[in-house]
Amino acid sequence: MDYSSKEFEARYHYDGGDLGVRRTDRGTAFALWSPPAEAVTLRLYDRGDGGEAVAVHPLTRTGRGVWRYEDPADLTGRYYDFLVTAAGETRSTADPYARACGVNGSRSMVVDLAATDPEGWAHDRPPARQAEDIIYEVHVKEFSWQSAGGFPDRLRGKYLAFTCGGTTLDGQGTVPTGLSHLRDLGVTHVQLMPVFDFGSVDEAGPPEANNWGYDPVNYNVPEGSYATDARDGAVRIRELKALVAALHRAGFRVIMDVVYNHTYRRDSWLERAVPGYYYRTWPDGTPSDGSLCGNDLATERSMTARYIVDSVLYWATEYHMDGFRFDLMGLMDTALMERIRGALDGRFGRGEKLVYGEPWSGGKTALTPGFRTADKQAISDLDREIGAFCDQTRDAVKGSVLDAGAGGFVNGGAGFEAAVLRGLTAWVEQGCFRAPSQVITYLSCHDDLTLWDKLRRTLDPAAGDEDFPPRLLVANRLAAALCCCCQGRLFLLSGEEFCRTKGGRGDVYNAPIAFNRLDWTRLARRQDMAAYYRGLFALRKQIPAFCDKGPDAARWMTDRTIHGPGQVSALALTGGGPWTQVFLLFNAADRPLTLPLPPGDWTVLADGESSFRWRSPAPVSEAAAAPHTALLLGRRD
Repeated sequence: MDYSSKEFEARYHYDGGDLGVRRTDRGTAFALWSPPAEAVTLRLYDRGDGGEAVAVHPLTRTGRGVWRYEDPADLTGRYYDFLVTAAGETRSTADPYARACGVNGSRSMVVDLAATDPEGWAHDRPPARQAEDIIYEVHVKEFSWQSAGGFPDRLRGKYLAFTCGGTTLDGQGTVPTGLSHLRDLGVTHVQLMPVFDFGSVDEAGPPEANNWGYDPVNYNVPEGSYATDARDGAVRIRELKALVAALHRAGFRVIMDVVYNHTYRRDSWLERAVPGYYYRTWPDGTPSDGSLCGNDLATERSMTARYIVDSVLYWATEYHMDGFRFDLMGLMDTALMERIRGALDGRFGRGEKLVYGEPWSGGKTALTPGFRTADKQAISDLDREIGAFCDQTRDAVKGSVLDAGAGGFVNGGAGFEAAVLRGLTAWVEQGCFRAPSQVITYLSCHDDLTLWDKLRRTLDPAAGDEDFPPRLLVANRLAAALCCCCQGRLFLLSGEEFCRTKGGRGDVYNAPIAFNRLDWTRLARRQDMAAYYRGLFALRKQIPAFCDKGPDAARWMTDRTIHGPGQVSALALTGGGPWTQVFLLFNAADRPLTLPLPPGDWTVLADGESSFRWRSPAPVSEAAAAPHTALLLGRRD
């Protein structure tokens, strides 16, 4: 079968919404899409792992390559898999469309989703959007693993740790941790690193087992290692819903990190159900490896695209997710990304759900001719509500992530002044993006060095993990101030606000949890830095020039000027904020920078020591920034 042909699509594309298993008035209905299959058999089990099948039933082939079986009984709680025979070979597979599974996901489960709803779930709603979106990236296990975080021992590393309010460092009641800290910080969105069922952690193994989770196994099922009971397929569903509800109650929207560009292994449930269909290959049959994971999903094929759109809508509907971050979006085709945006808008309202991703890939991919990948070159042609991480601003501020020793504007790099000024208006004027609504402005994420480790590598490589050299603290504050004055949506890695370190290592995706865990004791030592971020976030939300996401938002930023190496300024018109104008001065040089101010009564809003000057503004007659600091001034009418 030529899976990429129009003939195959016309004959076998299926638009029905009943694939997988559904509880009906007549019993339990199973449906599997597998056009090349010669036979499909359903096996039922009492357990999610081990033991023999308690019943075996052949499925019947129906139209468009869909195989069906309907059992007159309500099989809720039963586990199952399929035997699929294709090209003379029979292999077992879990259900690619499953919404529940047993331990480690090798058997699917029939589930009553309504019975998994936590109390009050029907009334769960996200909080209203604030003036700005500030996204905080967290890993479920890392967030609560450290005992000093004040979380109950039995919930450390689990979904339910997010339901614990009022946590403090060592339970002493002095330094807020967990959601209390995020609320104080001013975060509006919590982005969860992968919470779908992934294959790199043994759910039946020791609780210390850890991975970032970019290894999809069951796309529509929560990961079991974060649940208090991975063997009961309903528990992980209920507890992830409880996490979302708790975040909503605490004032946060929830973004789900999704990985629709590759699977844990090429030999996935998708592959076993329809051999060869869901993956890209080169003309010689070699698997496409733009993901650097041994396989690339063929998102441009109609049933792959349908699968992904349905999956996104399922998470948004059943789990109340408020947005999606797409891993390696540069491997996905633009038509699919537009379909996802349109489907979410159609169901929930224009722009209600955030959609953004990584506009790059790990390498070349065998995309079907006639399609285009959603990479950096395509972003400016996409819907304005499809966003992308802005590596231009990131690298201009702190140096390239591809060269650990390379500095940027704040840490010794040369020639970044023009890029910094372009970042203030989200690179829209350069044609890189259509509007700031497309831009995720950030300095660090789970990949590569943390911001603090990058500064340490470039400015003071001899500094230890527990050292806080003043030169690095100054550079960190300057970087944070610069980022917070750039248009686009703000994003930060958990712990960035208190100088998070990973020992100078980059992609520690499979490092022990004792190494990767979020160190809440570091927050106690660097409350000054957290306060600096907190003041910047609060200030940003008051200034329309920073928060405008429209295509003409650059109009607010006037008179952007380079004054010398490492020295730039900009004048912002605020239009409706507390200040008529805001004067921005970023001085990364070793010498002070003093500039005359436009006429008016100017006061200090933030400087290199405090981002809360705006609470007790002091009048100034000129703009004077000390070396390696930012200065933000405001003028009222």
